[in-house]
Amino acid sequence: MNIEEKNKRELFLNGVKAFNKKKYYDAHEYWEELWIDYQLDDARFVQGLIQMSVGYFHITNLNIIGAKRLFEKCLPKLKSYDKGFKNVNVKYLIESVSKSLNNLNSIQDTKDFDWRLAPKI
Repeated sequence: MNIEEKNKRELFLNGVKAFNKKKYYDAHEYWEELWIDYQLDDARFVQGLIQMSVGYFHITNLNIIGAKRLFEKCLPKLKSYDKGFKNVNVKYLIESVSKSLNNLNSIQDTKDFDWRLAPKI
């Protein structure tokens, strides 16, 4: 594995680790660096992860409209990939984001969001 591939892999995995610790802004930062700094064959997938992560971040900073919009933007991107792309259970992410969006559509305030719906990667 060359240096560039190693750096891309490290950024991707650091984003996964941050996301799984519910450090959604940090996850977005790692993935955005990956998305901006490298030519990616899977740029659309990474962009979907960025949007998903920022969607959950918006819930933490009380921006329900922003969260809904980002979930709506990330779903088509994630749906264009196989269920096991990059060893990620994409089908599970899509289901979790869809349930999260439905939950947001049924509440008035982000403090009522059901965090059990937020996925792990």
